Amino acid sequence: MTAHLESGTHEVIPARGGLDQNWRKLLRYGGLLALVLVFVSLIGMPVKLDSRIVVEPYISMGYLSLLWLPALLGYTVSAEKVLEGMASHARGAHELVAGAIVGLVGGAGLALLIWGLDTRDLSDPLVNWGDNLLGLLTFNETVGYGMLVWLGISTGLGLLGGLLHLLPRTATRAVLTALLAVFLVSALESALDDISEGFRLEWLFEWLFEARGGLTPKGAIAVAVVAAGYVVFGRSRAKAVRQRYDAMPTVERTRANAALLVLAGVAVVVLPMFLGKLTNELLANVGLFLLLALGLNIVVGLAGILDLGYVAFFAVGGYTTAILTSPQSPGLSPELPWLVALVVVIGMATLAGLFIGAPVIRMRGDYLAIVTLGFGEIIRLTVRSDWASGLTGGAQGITGIPGAGIFGVAEVRGIDPQAVFYLVAFFCAVAIYVSWRLERSRLGRAWMAVREDESVAEAMGINTVNVKLMAFVVGAILASFSGAIFAAKVGSVFESSFKILVSIVILVVVIVGGMGRIAGVIAGAVVLIGVLGGPNQPGLLAEFSEFKLLIYGALLVWMMLKRPEGLIPNVRRSRELHQEEFLQDAWLRGQVDADEEGNTTGGATA
Repeated sequence: MTAHLESGTHEVIPARGGLDQNWRKLLRYGGLLALVLVFVSLIGMPVKLDSRIVVEPYISMGYLSLLWLPALLGYTVSAEKVLEGMASHARGAHELVAGAIVGLVGGAGLALLIWGLDTRDLSDPLVNWGDNLLGLLTFNETVGYGMLVWLGISTGLGLLGGLLHLLPRTATRAVLTALLAVFLVSALESALDDISEGFRLEWLFEWLFEARGGLTPKGAIAVAVVAAGYVVFGRSRAKAVRQRYDAMPTVERTRANAALLVLAGVAVVVLPMFLGKLTNELLANVGLFLLLALGLNIVVGLAGILDLGYVAFFAVGGYTTAILTSPQSPGLSPELPWLVALVVVIGMATLAGLFIGAPVIRMRGDYLAIVTLGFGEIIRLTVRSDWASGLTGGAQGITGIPGAGIFGVAEVRGIDPQAVFYLVAFFCAVAIYVSWRLERSRLGRAWMAVREDESVAEAMGINTVNVKLMAFVVGAILASFSGAIFAAKVGSVFESSFKILVSIVILVVVIVGGMGRIAGVIAGAVVLIGVLGGPNQPGLLAEFSEFKLLIYGALLVWMMLKRPEGLIPNVRRSRELHQEEFLQDAWLRGQVDADEEGNTTGGATA
C-alpha cells in the first residue's frame, strides 16, 4: 500500500476492530494508571486539596487530582503515532475499547486501595493511610459502593479519553480548552477577587463564584463556553494575525515590536494601581525569580554552562546589602544608602563570578554541574559558620535592613508590595534589555557557539575561557540585583533563604519556559512561580505548597521527554535539540522535490 509523501497529507486506511488490541500495552498503561492513582492518594493530595472547590457543589481539587488521570492515560494509550509518509488508521471502536480497558485496570487499582484501607492498618509506614482517605474515596458511603463507583468512573473517563480521538480536531481542542479554562479560573479565584475590587467588577465576581469558594455551575458553563468559542471562532483569526506579523518586512515588524513594548510598559505601570496587596505581592515575587532566571538564562541558556550553585550569587547580593545598610550588622556597619550599597553589590558579584567561574571554567558536563553545586553549598555554609558570624551573623542572620531608598524620594519596603513590584519591574526591564543586546552581540554569538560545541568554538578562535567567565559574571550581577531587592523587601537575611533548592527551582523555570529565549523565561516564571510559588513563597494555589516540588519534578520530567525546548522555544535551540527530525524532514522534502523533477510520484510502502 502506497502513501504519498506530500506535506500535511497521508493515506487513511480502515479502522481496526475493537478487539484488535496490543493487550500487553494496555495492561502496562493500566498498571501505570493504577500505580499513579494509588500514589497520588497515599501522598495525601486528594484529602488536603478537598477543601479547594472547583465547581460548587460538584467537584473539588481533591477529586480532580484523581479524575484527570484516567482520561489522560485513556487518550494517550489510544493515540496513534503517524510517521511522515506513512498511512494511519481511521478512528473507531479500537480507541474506545483501549481507553476503557486502561481506565478499568486503573480503577481496579484504586478499588484495591479502598479494600486495603478498610481491612488493613498500614498507618505506621504510610502516614496518610486512614479514615480520612477512606471516607473521601468511598464518598462517605460503604466500601463496596466506593469500589464500584471508582471502577465505573475510571472506565468512563478512560473511554472519554479514547473518544476524543473520534472527534474533529477543532472539537477536541475546544473541549480540552474549555476544561482547562474552568480549572484555571477556579485556581485564580483569589487573584480575580483582588482584581475585581480594583476594577469595580465585584458583581461579575459574585456571579462567577460562590461566597464560600468555587465557581458556580452557571459560572463554570459561561467560562467553558467562552473558552470553546475562542477555539472555534477566534483561534483562526489569531493565527491569521500571527501570519501577517511574520510576513511583515523588517522595518514594519520593528515598529510593531516597539508598539507592543510600549503597551507592555504602560500595562506594567498602570495595572498595579488597580490591584490589591495580594496580587502585587505575588507579582513582586514573580519578578524577583524572573530576575534570577534571566541571569541563569545567560549562563545555561546562552552559554550552555550548567550552574547548580547559582543561588550563591543571590546570597552575595542579599548579604552584601544587609552588611552595608543594616544598623544591626554584627561586624561592619557603615549604614550606606541602598543605591550606594548596590554599587558595591555589583563589584562583589563580579568578584564572586570570577571566584566561582575561574576554578571550574575548563570543566564540562556533569563535572561542571557537580563543582558549581559544591561552591553554592560552600558559600551558604560559610555565611552560617561561626568563623564568619562576626560579619554575616551566622545562623542568626542579619535583621533591621532598611528599605531601598531611591534618591531620597521614596523608600521601598516589603509593607508596600506595589512599590516593591515597580522596583523589581525596573530591574527586570534592565535585565531583559541587557540580555537582548548581549544575545545579538559578538559575545552572545560566542556563547551560543560554546553551547553548541565548545571544541569547535575553540578551534574557530573563540577564547572559551574568557567567554565562559563573562557568562558567569553577567549572570552573577543579575542575580545580585535580585538579592539586593530581596534583602530590602524582607528586612532580614538568613542562610535558609539561600538553599540549593532555589537554584533548582530557577533552573526549572528556565527549562520549562524555554532556554535561551527571554519570552520563554518570562512565561516560565509566571506559570511556575505565579501559580505554584517559590521554595518559601506562596503562589496562587497555596494548597499545592506541600506538593510543589513533586509537581516541579513531574513537570520537568515531562518537559524533557516531550518538549525539551520549553513552552516558548528559541529557534536555534529547537534545531539543536531536534536536529535528527529536521534532517529527516529535509531529506523527505528533498525526495519529494527530486520525484517531482523526474515527473514521478514519491511514495513509501506502508
